[in-house]
Amino acid sequence: MTKAFEFGLDTFGDVTRGADGALLPHAQVIRNVIEEAVLADKLGIHFIGLGEHHRADFAISAPEVVLAAIAARTERIRLGSAVTVLSSDDPIRVFQRFSSVDAASNGRAEVILGRGSFTESFPLFGFDLKQYEVLFEEKLDLFAALLKQEPVTWQGNLRPPLKDQLVYPPIEHGPLKTWIGVGGSPESVVRAAHYDLPLMLAIIGGDPTRFRPYVDLYHRALGQFGRTTRPIGVHSPGYVAATDEQAREELWPDYKAMRDRIGKERGWPPMGRDEFVREAEHGSLYVGSPETVARKLTATIKALGVQRFHLKYSAGPLPHEKLMKSIELYGTKVVPLVNDMLA
Repeated sequence: MTKAFEFGLDTFGDVTRGADGALLPHAQVIRNVIEEAVLADKLGIHFIGLGEHHRADFAISAPEVVLAAIAARTERIRLGSAVTVLSSDDPIRVFQRFSSVDAASNGRAEVILGRGSFTESFPLFGFDLKQYEVLFEEKLDLFAALLKQEPVTWQGNLRPPLKDQLVYPPIEHGPLKTWIGVGGSPESVVRAAHYDLPLMLAIIGGDPTRFRPYVDLYHRALGQFGRTTRPIGVHSPGYVAATDEQAREELWPDYKAMRDRIGKERGWPPMGRDEFVREAEHGSLYVGSPETVARKLTATIKALGVQRFHLKYSAGPLPHEKLMKSIELYGTKVVPLVNDMLA
């Protein structure tokens, strides 16, 4: 597998159906996610990212713990979050947990920091949603200081200051690879450039080429800050099966169930089949045969000029066995096809 472009997988640990059609216990879902990551490692996929959620429909609330379990079962795959909700966490503890995963995995840890699209963690951990922006800005500033792995002297408004404080364990070799996850805010793009951090674009709907202005903004901002070029990645949902028809028919009911459940909370109308087909054909849903997914993925890579792609392969209650087959096709068919198309 070429190193010129990196292929990843993301999952939120969606609670899936078992063989009897009933939803599986959260514990079993976590064990299944570990098996999915083990398969991805065997296939040579570069990265696995676990989302952080605190709600009934997602099983993973502590990604670093699950990543540590994956580290013990894998050899090559890089291990990260998708995303870590820094606003409602402590930057020092986040750094310590990921530096511990990095140690356990012999240097394979990454962290993607973001504000998250769900807000359950704020009341759960005692944070005020009115401080949504300032919490992230201040905590990111502290986290960026930790990445230097020097005694930290830092002062903000939301926590006591630090003076010449060392944080343990340090990263063994080089800095912790840290991305900023962005869902479409120009301010967040510029913030990533300001802190000299790679950019991960969460493109979960609509024509992916509409994110080209954010790519251009990031490059301009890096230049204005005197930074060198940094990687850009894309996170988008998808599902691979033997044929386009099979992929759509298998994904559609569970994708709709997930989308409608979240949409009901946010005031969105139920998803119709026409919207699903439109996203599959022209939007940011990478669903179909390996050839179809590879062509669409290659077009996005070329249009945006990115260096990594994460397929968010889980979708609502879609069963573990189907996810495993999708991962297999992604690693054995889609990745080689994209590499050939890019070459």
